[in-house]
Amino acid sequence: MPVSPATPGPALALLRELGAADIAHPGGTLLAHLQRVQRQLAAWGARPALQLAGLCHAFYGTDGFPGALLPLDRRGELAAATGPEAESLVYLYASCDRRATYPTLADTDGPFHDRFTGLSHTPQPQSRRDFAELSAANELDLARTDPAFRDRWGPELLSLFTRVRPLLSQPAWSDCQEVLAA
Repeated sequence: MPVSPATPGPALALLRELGAADIAHPGGTLLAHLQRVQRQLAAWGARPALQLAGLCHAFYGTDGFPGALLPLDRRGELAAATGPEAESLVYLYASCDRRATYPTLADTDGPFHDRFTGLSHTPQPQSRRDFAELSAANELDLARTDPAFRDRWGPELLSLFTRVRPLLSQPAWSDCQEVLAA
């Protein structure tokens, strides 16, 4: 069931201040992508903190998008704009060493490898679900806006999301099938 989008206010202002509207990204700009990810999470019924994490997921860069809007020593600025829960989810998403983490992401005790610290930990089940849901929203937006991306990565992403299916909401899983199996 769709829920109202989170009110991004300060987070959106910070994104604009740091130039997200000027960074090219598939489907337009980084800001446009981030807003689409937030809207996708809202459509899937995500709680406001996860929606805000979707809006801000690229603040520290990611394993697939190296440019960071903020260095890690300024995490407090993002937390002030989004709240600590959303900022924590942004860090979790940004810190993921995908090659090391994805193979066991669906396992309850699968290690999560932090690419910033080199350390591993086991996220709580809710954090693991949030990470999977945010990952799906991000990758589906890229697949929808860039046919070459979908052609190149669609089968691999469908395989990933099939493995982590227990972590995804039904709406997210349905969209994964619809977009990536095409």
